[in-house]
Amino acid sequence: MSPSADPLSDGAAPVGGVHITYLVHCPRQLWLYARGYRPEQRSDLVAFGEVVNETTFPRRRDVDLGEAKIDWVTTGAVVHETKSSRAPAPAHSAQVRHYCLLLERRGVNVRGGVVHYPLVRRTVDVLWDDDARTRAEDAEADAQAVIAAATAPERLTRDQCRGCSYLDYCWGD
Repeated sequence: MSPSADPLSDGAAPVGGVHITYLVHCPRQLWLYARGYRPEQRSDLVAFGEVVNETTFPRRRDVDLGEAKIDWVTTGAVVHETKSSRAPAPAHSAQVRHYCLLLERRGVNVRGGVVHYPLVRRTVDVLWDDDARTRAEDAEADAQAVIAAATAPERLTRDQCRGCSYLDYCWGD
């Protein structure tokens, strides 16, 4: 791989929704993900999430932005994201704000976002205003800093890692 093709070499790797989710959940997870460590493919929870995503809202169409794939966008530029979890998490809203930022950079006049939790039939609105834009830009900068770091961030406490597909890597022998 040439130095210019290495996303880690220039410190400005494209940041997608997964990057932001991992940053908020665990910077170490983001750092490992950026280096190609992908144990999610063996995770039952991730497989379940993919099934929920594929079987809910069947008329929607993904919006592929290259570095990110939005579950769908409705008229008026409202970003929608589906989650298989039963409880809202800060990472979910951060992911939607990042999608709003990416759309805005492409000239779209974004109104906001909605996170859907179909298993509990709940939605959470995500505001898109100057504060949200600043938070999204800060999260993107933080993600790029974590990705560019030479060493992995410290692991979280073990109880915070329950259910994480990276658990074996961080806490294994």
